[in-house]
Amino acid sequence: MAKGFFSKRSIGLALVLAVLGFFSWRGWNWWAWATAPSTLSITASTTQQLVNLRIPPGTSAQEIGQELEMMGLIRSANAWSLWARWLMLNDPNGGFRAGTYQLSRRQSLQDIAAKIWTGDTVQLSFTIPEGWSMRQMARYFEQQQFFSAQEFFAAADRVSLAEYPWLPTNLPADSSRLEGFLYPDTYQISEPPIQPEAILKQMLNRFEQVALPLYQQRGRTTLNLAEWVTLASIVEKEAVVPQERSRIAGVFLNRLIKNIPLGADPTVEYALGIQQTPDRPLTLKDVQTDSPYNTYLHPGLPPTAIASPGKASLEAVLSPENTDYLYFVARYDGTHVFSRTLVEHQAAQSAIRDQRDASKSLDK
Repeated sequence: MAKGFFSKRSIGLALVLAVLGFFSWRGWNWWAWATAPSTLSITASTTQQLVNLRIPPGTSAQEIGQELEMMGLIRSANAWSLWARWLMLNDPNGGFRAGTYQLSRRQSLQDIAAKIWTGDTVQLSFTIPEGWSMRQMARYFEQQQFFSAQEFFAAADRVSLAEYPWLPTNLPADSSRLEGFLYPDTYQISEPPIQPEAILKQMLNRFEQVALPLYQQRGRTTLNLAEWVTLASIVEKEAVVPQERSRIAGVFLNRLIKNIPLGADPTVEYALGIQQTPDRPLTLKDVQTDSPYNTYLHPGLPPTAIASPGKASLEAVLSPENTDYLYFVARYDGTHVFSRTLVEHQAAQSAIRDQRDASKSLDK
């Protein structure tokens, strides 16, 4: 009896162990499959692609897992939740961090989790082209969903002159005082969140590093810092061909010396918030706009810069071409005809208009 009893117990125990072993094996197989790189579930052509995942602040571990599964970066959101619990048990003070991550479908679930847990975010970048105004920058940042245009201008209003003692003090007290001093370049940023104050600080610091030394090491110039940047911004908007920058700067300086209005179209465009085209040039009404930025009506420079000039335009104003030209007019290929007298200038304008009219007739 005893022998039979122990035999039955042994068989029962063996069955239990077998069942446990079977389910353990099944569980292990599932876990190995669920946490493996997801490359087997997608086509070979996409396995090399990197995917950007943006995790906003406050996103839960479960929401991250669901997003990863939907993007095909992991195989199982359930496995992700289990692994997240394990990480939280081992590191109660840790957590998945917000930001933008560059992930690959060749990475395992654990590798992806480690990257997000440690906050190994990708560095984002943005580029501000030479000749952009603050209005253009504000629209760009809003389109990129960094922050609103209103937040950008509000942050610019709050910039402290004490933090940037080199900024001119004779400029308007609002955000326009930074016009021209936000250096055009490519910048690296981290997120989230992207703050306009941080962006402005980067751009002002870059001006201080790159542009300010040019002025401090200048040769002979009668322009103060604000005048230098303002004139360079007009040169930036007028010059299409790089070789003409210093000549255009020379023309404007000649006009300033003689107290002749600059007559620069870009200043009127800035005042009106428009950009003229060959098919929609400035009208007589436009150039009669009563604005302190209208250099057809007002001699001298406008109250502030009209854009962010690049290094080449800043250098051109410091090293202008020594010329007796007082006028120039743009051809439709971006180059200019330079003239010494108003009569020569008007003749050049007529010739360019006639050439355009003839070209239009041939196209019909």
